[in-house]
Amino acid sequence: MTYTEKPRLTFFQIILPVLFLGILIVIGMVIRPKIWGQPPFPLEIVFLLAAVFAIAEFMLLGFQWNDIQNAFIQKLAKGFPAILILFAIGIIIGTWIISGTIPMLIYYGIRLINPAYIYLLAFLIPIIFSTLTGTSWGSIGTIGVVIIGVAGVIEANLGITAGAIVGGAFFGDKLSPLSDTTNIAAMATEVNLYDHIRSMMYTTMPSAVLASGIYFILGFTHPPTGSELDTNQIAPTLEAIAAMFNFNIFLLVPTIIVLIGSIRKMATLPTLLISSLSACLLAGIFQPYSLGDIMTTIHRGFDSEMAYWVAEIPENIKVLFTRGGLYELNEAIIFSIMVFVFIGTIDLVDAMPKIVDRVFTFIKSKASLIISSLFATAFTNAITSNQFATSFIIGDAFGKRYDKSAVSRKVLSRSIEDYGTMFESLIPWHATTIFLTATLGISYGEYWHWQFISLINLVMAPTLAILGKGCFYKEE
Repeated sequence: MTYTEKPRLTFFQIILPVLFLGILIVIGMVIRPKIWGQPPFPLEIVFLLAAVFAIAEFMLLGFQWNDIQNAFIQKLAKGFPAILILFAIGIIIGTWIISGTIPMLIYYGIRLINPAYIYLLAFLIPIIFSTLTGTSWGSIGTIGVVIIGVAGVIEANLGITAGAIVGGAFFGDKLSPLSDTTNIAAMATEVNLYDHIRSMMYTTMPSAVLASGIYFILGFTHPPTGSELDTNQIAPTLEAIAAMFNFNIFLLVPTIIVLIGSIRKMATLPTLLISSLSACLLAGIFQPYSLGDIMTTIHRGFDSEMAYWVAEIPENIKVLFTRGGLYELNEAIIFSIMVFVFIGTIDLVDAMPKIVDRVFTFIKSKASLIISSLFATAFTNAITSNQFATSFIIGDAFGKRYDKSAVSRKVLSRSIEDYGTMFESLIPWHATTIFLTATLGISYGEYWHWQFISLINLVMAPTLAILGKGCFYKEE
């Protein structure tokens, strides 16, 4: 597509929309909630206002509306396949629930809790939950609450337990193809979803193995002073799940389809839809739900009230199971569209790459480029308290610089999660930290230094960059 001749702009004119965005973020995301005690600005509106500002400025400077419109439409077109994946994730979450796949794994996951290995299990069980559900917050707010309750009963160290729960939940979320933050990071950097997940294995998997070893040792150095597990803590949850669903080995089929798709590098969207279809068939064959319930689940998500034969469903089960459907990730989708409009507009003048070239003039090597993107990610996430915004801002700012330096963008997408998603729970004022402390009832000071996977990952990511390991330098 050809454009009319672009007007010549000064550097200040180029960065003005980005400065305007920064001012909106500082006022809306930092000053209002942290200083004035007022609700933060919705990030969708922040990026919409920034897009309007950029469009108005460029039109006043002589750009034609058709050129501006074509710029952000091209950006939207590139991101549209990823947006379709976000719709598919909502559907797959709902269908995996009504089929009994997620409930079965949760049921047996809870039964694995053993007081003798409470810290290790507090790390491993949330990994399973968040990987299969794609939500770290949801896993912490459900199975995390159960585990912290068990730890309290057996008088385990609650700080270690909370650190393990948080680390496990974010590790699983990071590597889950159902996670919104994982999909957004891949979308923002224009990287295939499964390539992004495999890239993250290089930093996250060693960190998880080391963290697992530490939690295992802590079970002996900081053992629980009580030894009896009060089944009253978990019995209502197990009874409710068992009453709502029928379990058998065939319910693993939807997860196996996604696993095979990942290993064989099959197209993401068809893989997710085939898995969803298999889950619908399993729901119709094995579960006591009607065809209408299955269709409603695809559309609006599963509702625990569908299990009308269960007299009383615990609140934590309602929170975990009442979700999914076509509209599950509508907030992430709308936000993505607003960001694409803004970034597409400023791409007309290559704003973000020019800012990176001006600010990061010290970048001379591939390692320094990766490390710069890591710290830029940490700073952006700390300011915005939003991983979605961080992914798009850093992805657009560093994408072309990675291309120019012949570094694969899947290293960039990984870096965005290494110092973004995995860093959130270590920022005292972050929205994630506030949620964690409120949900688990454990203060930031009690858990942060026991959150080993994130702490190890903060060292692992720049170390690999310096050593050049797992950075795909030889790939074209």
